Amino acid sequence: MGMGYVGLPLAVGFAEQGNDVVAMDIDARKIDALKRGESYIEDIESARLQAIGERIEATTRPNALARCEAVLICVPTPLTPNREPDLEPLLSSARSLATVLTRGQLVVLESTTYPGTTRERLVPLLEESGLTAGVDFHLAFSPERVDPGRTDYTLRTTAKVVGGLTEACGDAAVELYGRVCDTIVRVSTPEAAELTKLLENIFRSVNIALVNELAMLTDRMGIDIWEVVDAAATKPYGFMRFEPGPGMGGHCLPVDPFYLSWRAREFDMSTEFIELAGKVNQQMPYHCVEKAERLLNDASKPVRGSKIAVLGVSYKPGVGDIRESPALKILALLGGLGAELHYHDPHVPALKGFDLASEPLDDVLEDADLLLIVTAHPGIDHADAVQRVPIALDLRGVTRNALAGRATLL
Repeated sequence: MGMGYVGLPLAVGFAEQGNDVVAMDIDARKIDALKRGESYIEDIESARLQAIGERIEATTRPNALARCEAVLICVPTPLTPNREPDLEPLLSSARSLATVLTRGQLVVLESTTYPGTTRERLVPLLEESGLTAGVDFHLAFSPERVDPGRTDYTLRTTAKVVGGLTEACGDAAVELYGRVCDTIVRVSTPEAAELTKLLENIFRSVNIALVNELAMLTDRMGIDIWEVVDAAATKPYGFMRFEPGPGMGGHCLPVDPFYLSWRAREFDMSTEFIELAGKVNQQMPYHCVEKAERLLNDASKPVRGSKIAVLGVSYKPGVGDIRESPALKILALLGGLGAELHYHDPHVPALKGFDLASEPLDDVLEDADLLLIVTAHPGIDHADAVQRVPIALDLRGVTRNALAGRATLL
């Protein structure tokens, strides 16, 4: 259930191992694309879909799930505008599944969420079927660990964490994922598995916030943060490299910490460390825009009316996902200051909310007053782009070695 960055690779992975798969999503456009054998995410080539087309039944109707031995829920778990968990897609999926749930099925939740969701929210809804979780059907939580765009760690080579509602539930989930994953890491409960995923992403969020805060400090101190990170990374123990950037994006890192901090308040605890990291990372687009303003000011140019060329608007290199991308905030802030915005991103053809479309690189760079490298996609010669504009601000540090001093770094 859910044919996005998580569900589609799972569907393809199981089908390639000889399993028949029902691919369900409420988005008819995705289902139509699957029926045509056309992939809409970078990690799955259309040729792979077409090779296993007979094994994948794409549908918008939940009735087909009644014929399945296992159902994996892979729907989004975003935040509300108030930065609180929005479980409606998950709860809606559970309600639909409950109408067709059959005895002996295995249900696994993969959507990232706070500890207790599987037991406290999913169980009551599924038991509206008249069946009892852990008795009449199996239930487990197994967090998705997809990193879109990566080829070194895949569904098969990334260890799969599994936590069953009961011992038998865990056994069923282990057997299922053993078909497509080389390593299964079993934990004692769904809550342990739920918190495992949050810990992974909170660890990254906190460390990214640390280096981002240092980047803001070193900017005022006149110290090159990239030189400092490079030097610290030479220590063979006790240090893990994290690099500064314009902020965090995607469907996990900007969202997951708030799931845990929200849940912690129910236990009369404030996770100040986690929330502070989120605040620091949310502040980075503002710092980047302020730095761009200073660079234009030093060249006696106002932001209003200046042509600003933006390279990359997705949240990470090599993908077209713009969810929570810091580029969106940067564009909004610059647009609010009156800048003339142009962008080039081979993975994002249009930004409807900004009434902008990706333009050829040459057109974006022509007569640009300032170049902003926000997302460093592979296949783009960033060093050449920097040489073709009077002012360049490299927020990813991709030109620091090739053109020392030619572009201003974050």
